[in-house]
Amino acid sequence: MKLIIASISLVLSQALPAAANSLPPAEQAAAFKAAGFKLHGSQWRACEDPSTSYVPGAIDQVADLNGDGRPEVVITEGGSFCFGQAGAGYALVSKQADGSWKLLSRGTGILTVLPSKGKDGWPDLEIGGPGFCFPVERWNGKTYKFHRRQYEGKPCKR
Repeated sequence: MKLIIASISLVLSQALPAAANSLPPAEQAAAFKAAGFKLHGSQWRACEDPSTSYVPGAIDQVADLNGDGRPEVVITEGGSFCFGQAGAGYALVSKQADGSWKLLSRGTGILTVLPSKGKDGWPDLEIGGPGFCFPVERWNGKTYKFHRRQYEGKPCKR
């Protein structure tokens, strides 16, 4: 378990600089707030994990996922206190036409943006974690909802 958390921590810490630098600090702060994070000192936190294995919120990915010309941001956070065996949590937020940020999806696990699409060109999201046969969520025009399960790109059943 400690090895999994250490590996997730390493991956999260390596992903932060490139992704975060593509957004100005005010936009980063707005994205974190939309995802439910609060600034504690220099760390963005949604989880109040007291353990030493905790990894604070980090911007993992900035991309225009649906082709509307505005950025979406994947924010990650790590620690078994809040995220159990998965050891990681995610939030997906989107910049809106009015300049505000909106939370689209959040949960426990490791988010992977897939090439398959739902309504309005939004990509499907695989939510990985321990085990096999991961849930895939699809945008229905209002929210991300469970769509199917897959493992290594192939349908599966739990």
